[in-house]
Order: sequence, then C-alpha cells, then structure tokens
Amino acid sequence: MLRPTAMEDFPRWAELMADTEASRFIGGPQNAEAAWRGFMTMAGAWSMTGVAMFSVIERDSGRWMGRIGPWQPLGWPGTEVGWGLHPDAQGQGYGLEAAKATLDYAFDVLGWTEVIHCIDPENTPSQRLAERLGSTNQGPTRLPAPFDTVRVDRWGQTRAQWQGRAR
Repeated sequence: MLRPTAMEDFPRWAELMADTEASRFIGGPQNAEAAWRGFMTMAGAWSMTGVAMFSVIERDSGRWMGRIGPWQPLGWPGTEVGWGLHPDAQGQGYGLEAAKATLDYAFDVLGWTEVIHCIDPENTPSQRLAERLGSTNQGPTRLPAPFDTVRVDRWGQTRAQWQGRAR
C-alpha cells in the first residue's frame, strides 16, 4: 500500500537512515535526530505541496517498508520519482511494484510530462530498477546545494514512453 508519511513510520525510517549500506545513496548514515529532520521534510512537503514520497506499507503486517514517490525540491533537475527501502525490504519486489504505481500517479494524477531518477553511478540496484521501469541513463546531472558535490546520473522517461511500454 502507498500512503503519505505518518508518525508511526518514523522508527523504521530511522532504522533505514542509520543503516550504512541502505542509506549510502540517499544521504548516508544519520542519527535519529538528523533522520527526524528528513522525515519531517517529507511530511511537510506533502502538507505544503501535495508532492512527496509515499510510505510503502506491507499490506499483511502494516509494516513500513520504505519510501517511494514523486519528489521535486526547489532547484531539483526535474520531476523525480525516487526511492529508498528498509534493508529488510530490499530485493523483494516492493521497489518495482511501488515505483510502477508511483509513475502512474505522477503522469496520470500530477500531470507530469517527464519523470527522472537521480542515481549515483555506483548504485547498480537502483540502475536496474530504473531500467526495469523503462528509464534510460541520460547522463550526469547536478543536484542543488547542499548535494551539489554528489555525483548522480539522470535517468528518465517521458509520459509517452511510459504509456507506450509493453505491460
């Protein structure tokens, strides 16, 4: 299930952000206080703009599995669908299923004409997910400060490409 960020999501959000490997490409390991600020940023973006990553909730258990969704901070290089999954949710198909639903949402509800994914060149699992979604590597891009020194490639596709894909 996908839904906006809720307070009960924070403990597992903090676990994701504390995990060295799982957080490597989404800002790096953070203590609970720093993770709280990121968590509140996402909740605030939902409240103020209606655009922020969804919480991915496992239907049977109700557990928070990660965050996936539309993201467009000021100065960002495009309309992004991004993701980050809790370590125990990785490699189980949550990313692909949630990203597909989120791309539909971005194109059909938000009316976006293009979706990008900002992916570190060393992040092969995210590159594979982007490829499975039909996105292609469009080359290096720059993020706004304070992330302007982070190397990322811009992956993406248009609404027409998404709608024309084989299902």
